[in-house]
Order: sequence, then structure tokens, then C-alpha cells
Amino acid sequence: MENNRDNRPEQNNDTLFGDGLDVAKPSHGLHTLKRLMHTAKDQRLRLIVVLISVALNTTLSIAAPWYSAGIVNLLWENIKASQAIGQAFRITWQQGGLEIFLLLLMYIGAWVFYTLQSFLMLSFAERLSLRFRTELSKKLNRLPLSFFDTNKTGAILSRFTNDLDKMSEALQTGVLKLFTSVGLIGGSIVMMLRYHIGMTLIFIAFMVLSMVVTRWFSKYTLKYAGARQQTMSTVTGLVEEYYTGRAIIKSFNQEEESAKRMHLANEEMAQATEKTDFAMNAINPAIRMVNRFGQVLIAVFAGNLLINGMLTVGVFQAFFQYLNQAAEPMTEASYVVNSMQSALASAERVYDMLDELEMEKSPPKPLKITDARGLVEFRNVRFGYSRGKILMEHISFTAKPGQKIAIVGTTGAGKTTLINLLMRFYEVNGGKILLDGTDTAFMTRQNLRSNFGMVLQDTWLFSGTIAENIAYGKPDATMDEIVAAAKAARVDFFVHTMPKGYDTILGNDMENISAGQRQLLTIARVVLCDPAVLILDEATSSVDTRTEIEIGKAMRNLMQNRTSFVIAHRLSTIIDADLILVMEEGNIVEQGNHHQLLAAGGTYAELYNSQFAGS
Repeated sequence: MENNRDNRPEQNNDTLFGDGLDVAKPSHGLHTLKRLMHTAKDQRLRLIVVLISVALNTTLSIAAPWYSAGIVNLLWENIKASQAIGQAFRITWQQGGLEIFLLLLMYIGAWVFYTLQSFLMLSFAERLSLRFRTELSKKLNRLPLSFFDTNKTGAILSRFTNDLDKMSEALQTGVLKLFTSVGLIGGSIVMMLRYHIGMTLIFIAFMVLSMVVTRWFSKYTLKYAGARQQTMSTVTGLVEEYYTGRAIIKSFNQEEESAKRMHLANEEMAQATEKTDFAMNAINPAIRMVNRFGQVLIAVFAGNLLINGMLTVGVFQAFFQYLNQAAEPMTEASYVVNSMQSALASAERVYDMLDELEMEKSPPKPLKITDARGLVEFRNVRFGYSRGKILMEHISFTAKPGQKIAIVGTTGAGKTTLINLLMRFYEVNGGKILLDGTDTAFMTRQNLRSNFGMVLQDTWLFSGTIAENIAYGKPDATMDEIVAAAKAARVDFFVHTMPKGYDTILGNDMENISAGQRQLLTIARVVLCDPAVLILDEATSSVDTRTEIEIGKAMRNLMQNRTSFVIAHRLSTIIDADLILVMEEGNIVEQGNHHQLLAAGGTYAELYNSQFAGS
């Protein structure tokens, strides 16, 4: 069909979908988080169990070093006592064995609760992701055609893939790390303060310093990651463009030029990736280096206390366990924060799509037409893609049952828009469109469209057998009905030349059949549905002259006793039309049959004479 995008309002896709970067931040993080929790309200019990597991895991992780301090002190005293009397030291059940066993149970318990929380959070994230995918899939069927006209296909698909994957990954790992990090850092610092305030203050000072370093590195990481994402988008776009247009590239000898552009784009992406990877890989070693300096200073300080008898061996090793437990989460702080921000930004974009305005709902008690006669009326129809910019005014005409209605005009005149209104792909701003006297606004879209059959200039087939593609509009059709429709559309002959006949699988690119054969299959699909009203958009434009003649015969038989709307580019094909609608800038400027319009000497006559000026 013709493209009327020039008449359609522009929309800022970045506002709706963001720039798709891994470093995106949510605009309303708290609101999105609350909404996310509401969406997952049926999994609250799972989350409660996760929180309990996190609490128990953290408690055991905090208690274990404290308990180990007593064990080490006990063993140290027993070792010194054994040396004093000249005996070899042995660990028995009474002398440290029971305590070591209890410590082992604490570590096993921590592992069990960690495994439990990881498993539950994994299933929580996947269930939530499944729910979003289901809701998005349903949402797509409820969105008006205008949504797809004003938003990029890649951005829409990104909601199903990148955003949901990013959100799921962050929920699986980031949430748990956030919960456990808060507990471990807080608990470890409290225990460290109990043992020695001075050493704890040294640790806190270096912890603050590591946060400063993290923030400094994160600033550059965000900058480089954004540049990498942009270059990656460029490379992806070029790959898609060059793959789709590979035949054109070869026919115009542009292989070297396209390869040069691809090489430059790859070079830019490689440089951006190199900087990003360096920044991301350098951040953890830098933070660990800061922490190591702090640990060395604390070790020297603690060693002095140990020598002077102001610190026991057990407390010494327990303090360093707490130090490591608190330091490692701090090292991962930047990852956790960025991961959670990215997840919320992704969820926000998904919600933005789910909040998009939908098609008007069907009336509570819709009218229904089962066997339409094909009487179509436009009564003073008014329409614009936006209310402030009206494209059509006072559109009125009547198509009687069995008539052939041709729609002609230059590119962008509004021919396809007229058909889209008829099919209720868009809602009118005023007036009425009637089918057999029934206002289509009071019908369900499913019932309305079941009375129409469309053959478009741009063919669409899906991966499946030839028989399945023909029966797309009537899945319960018998094989005899499929073959009969194929014969009527002149498809049967070439199908029998295929390796498996009607069971031949069509590939994703449909390269195993020609463009003309694809067109024939779409015509056979409409023939099988046997609709009351036909819509044809230059249905034979992709076939050769001989096939066009055969298709013309089949279409004339098909159009008998059916109302037909034909979008015509070659006026020779619609000379026999009962009514010709001539459109300019969205409005009907002339209507009548071929002879009436030629005699009027208006726009139609000018178009017709320009096409046949050389004859």
C-alpha cells in the first residue's frame, strides 16, 4: 500500500522508549518500583520467603566470625596449655570438636539459605518477565495502527528483548546483592565497633574513599558505555541495511563503498568498546587497591595491639573476616546501583508501552453482520491523524453490492488512508462509515474485518507450509478447499513444481519462491476466505504480463457479485470500474465512471492522458 507518513504527526521516540542504553536511568524510579511490586503482588509470599532467607543467611554470616573468634581463642589456649606440659595437642569432641562442628553447621545453614534465596529470586524474575511478555503481546493487538506508524520497529521489539532481559537479570542478581550487601555491611560494622572502635574508623575512612573512587570511575564508565551503545546501534543498522539491500549494492557496484563504511563503523565501535571495557575492568581493581591499603594499615595497627596483649588471636582473625565481608559488597556497589537503575529504567519503558492509548473498545452490545451484501457508504466522513491537523473533510460516496470502486490519485493523496478507515485501522473524527446500513463503529473489529479480504502490493507470508499460508484466514479449511482456492488464483500449477507440493516449507526470506508467486499465494488466501468485500492494492504489480492476464481472469471471476475497492496506479486496469474516486491531499475531488470523468476534463482526465500520452 502507499505510504501516507508525510501526513502523519511526528513523535519523539526517545521520549517513549529512551535511547536504549545500558546506562539509562529511570525518570520516576520510586513510582516504577511501587508499580513493579504491585505487578508482582501474587508473588509476595515468594518475596517474603526470599527476605527471610536473606535475613537468616546474613545473620549466620555475621554470627560465624564472632563464633569462630571464641573457637580460635579456645584452641589457642589449649595449644599453649599442651605445649606447657610437653604434650601434643589434639582436637577432641570436648576440646574444640563440638564448637567446630557447630561452626560448620552455621556455614552450611548460610549456604542453604543463600541457595534458597537465589532459586526463589530466579523463578520470581522469570515469572515476572513472562507476565510482562504476555501483557505486551496482548497490548500489541490492542494498539492502534497510528502507534506503529510513529514508533520504530526496533524500539518496539527492544521492549520484548533487551529491556525484559535486562530487568530479569537485575532482579536475579542485583536485588539479592543489594539486600545481602546492606545486611553484611551494616552487621559487620556493628561487630567491628564492638571489637575496636579505632580500627573500625580506619575501615570506614577507606570505605568512604573507595566510594569516591567508585563514583569517579562510574562517571567515565557511563560516558563510554553510552558512546559504545551508539556505535553498536550504528553497526547493527548497517548490517541490517546491507543485508536487506545486498542485491542493490551488487547491481550498483557499491561493494567496496559499503565495506568501507562498515569498516569505519566497526573501528568506531572497537575504540568505544575498548575504552568502556577498560573503565569497567579497572574500577574493581582500583577499589580493591584502596581497600588493600586500608587492610594493611589495619593489620599493622591490629598486630601492634596483638603483640601488646590488647587483642586476642580470635578477635584478630574475626575482625578481618568482618572487614572482608564489608569490603567486597562495597567493591560491587557501583555494579549493584547501575544494575538496579538500569532495571528500573527498563521497567519504566515497558510500562510506558503498556500505558499507550489503545483502540476504542467495542460497544457493550455490538451489532453483528454475518452474511454481508457489500453495501458500503461513507457519510460526511472527517479524519485527521491528529485532531489539530485534519486530512479529510466531507468524504461521502456509496458503493453498491457487486460494484467495482477504483481509488486513484498521486502518491500521498490519501488512497490507503481511505481503505484504513474502511477497515477501522483508524477511527474517524466525524461522520459515519456503514456496511449494509450498519454503522461500523458499533461493530466489533473482528466481525467487521471478517467481511473483507485484502490483497496488498507488499506481500506477507510466514514460515510454514504453502497450505498453511493459503489457509491463514481460514485455519479449519479442508485440503480440497485449499487446492480449489489455489487453482482459482493460478497457484496450483507452480505448487506442484515444488519438492513437497503444498507441504513445502517457506523460508524466512521466502527465497525459494519468486515475488510473483508470493503475490499469487496472497490472492489464493483471499479466495479461500470468500469475503463479501474485496480490497485490492495493485494486486498484480509483482507478476509478469502473462501471469497478470491469468490473474486478471481469476480476479474478475472473484469480483463477481462482490463489492471491490481497487487502489489503482495504472488507470488502464480500472476503465471498467462502476465508480472512480479521484483523491488529492486527502479529499475526493472527483467521482464518477471512466467516461464521465474523461468528459469532465478534470484531474482524472489529466492523469489518464499523462499515462497514455505516448500511445
